[in-house]
Amino acid sequence: MSVETDSPIHSSSSDDFAALLDAELESGSDVPSDSDDDNDDVVDDDRRCKRLKVEVLEEAQVSTSYGVSKENSDGTIQISCPHPGFFRDMCIRCGERVNDVGGVVPFKYIHKDLRLGTDEISRLRDSDVRSVLGRKKLYLILDLDHTLLNSSRLDDISLEEEYLHSRTDSLQDISKGSLFRLDMMRMMTKLRPFVRNFLQEASQIFEMYIYTMGEHAYAIEMAKLLDPENLYFNSRVISQADCTERHQKGLDVVLGQESAVLILDDTEFVWQKHKDNLILMDRYHFFSSSCRQFKHDCKSLSELKSDENELDGALATILGVLKRIHGKFFDPSIGDDYAARDVRQVRREVRKEVLKDCKIVFTRVIPKEGPPNDHRLWKMAEQLGATCSTKLGASITHVVSLDPGTDKSRWAVREGKFLVHPRWLDAANYLWQRQPEDKFPVVSTKKNS
Repeated sequence: MSVETDSPIHSSSSDDFAALLDAELESGSDVPSDSDDDNDDVVDDDRRCKRLKVEVLEEAQVSTSYGVSKENSDGTIQISCPHPGFFRDMCIRCGERVNDVGGVVPFKYIHKDLRLGTDEISRLRDSDVRSVLGRKKLYLILDLDHTLLNSSRLDDISLEEEYLHSRTDSLQDISKGSLFRLDMMRMMTKLRPFVRNFLQEASQIFEMYIYTMGEHAYAIEMAKLLDPENLYFNSRVISQADCTERHQKGLDVVLGQESAVLILDDTEFVWQKHKDNLILMDRYHFFSSSCRQFKHDCKSLSELKSDENELDGALATILGVLKRIHGKFFDPSIGDDYAARDVRQVRREVRKEVLKDCKIVFTRVIPKEGPPNDHRLWKMAEQLGATCSTKLGASITHVVSLDPGTDKSRWAVREGKFLVHPRWLDAANYLWQRQPEDKFPVVSTKKNS
């Protein structure tokens, strides 16, 4: 489609498209016309999405970059729309129908028929990040399972967990509960301790998304448990169907600049392209099925009739880390050009404070084959700010060992150095805090060197 003299946004076709969008957003065309009880959840989902649809689709329509103009032989000006994105097969700017649509990214969580081009995504991100940074906020991407909550199929509830059926909370007043039985999904879900406080406080300094590898219906139900009044996520709920790469999560479907995004997730593998944005969470295993899934040979929290501590559990600890990163990012002493800053660099700086005064030697932990600095624990220690060495000396503060009988282990005891199990490093890694060394003793073995 080409339009002479007038911009595409003022064309009659565009007017028709605007009317179509209004009708879609007002009527909720995703919802079947028969609004019986089975469709109630779909209706709620549609209402939940409406505000975000309006924000993105309307902004896309009023872009100031209308298209490429050229002068015709008769002196008239022709403007060709670059088609920045599509609603079904219609351009979101000019309303032209295009059969062969390529090079676009689907944004199904905003609307199942919305697809945007790279340039339009960049424009929307630039606009959104100015608004978010202007309110002194960053973006926070939150995983669901084992990060904010833990779910189990009802069929997988163990005999020792049967008591939970009589302990579930009412779905009529979700905000006061933490353990829910979802019969329509044949599932039981336990919210992680402190999660409601976490979301309330984090929402003050972050624009938050849910991002799960679970199915869309599951993601929506979990969002309702976490945010029953729709205060925090405003339909920013991304599920497996929204991913553009198999078995991977990506920020390509998030309308936030990578330089302003932090991610909370218990799985590093799914964020291969965004490890510098990731804060790895200690997994929450409330149900026995969760322990079995990860091959943990131990009782679950529910079987032990226990739970994480509210005040010093994983979410309370990580909230403190997020606040430190946010505070350093918006530090007024370094000016107010927030767009020029990168939260990934701030994250690295905060992380290096954890073990900054520690100098570590490993014994019987790192295999002799290959460079020691390629080992996972060596890299982890350096990322936490520690200095690693292969040689003993007066400056060494810690010996990390699996066996108290090695020469280096005995030297640590003799010289009054800390002798700790590798779990000491893992704990510091997940909690972003140096942990008490006496809680990670090295257990005796029969082997000596």
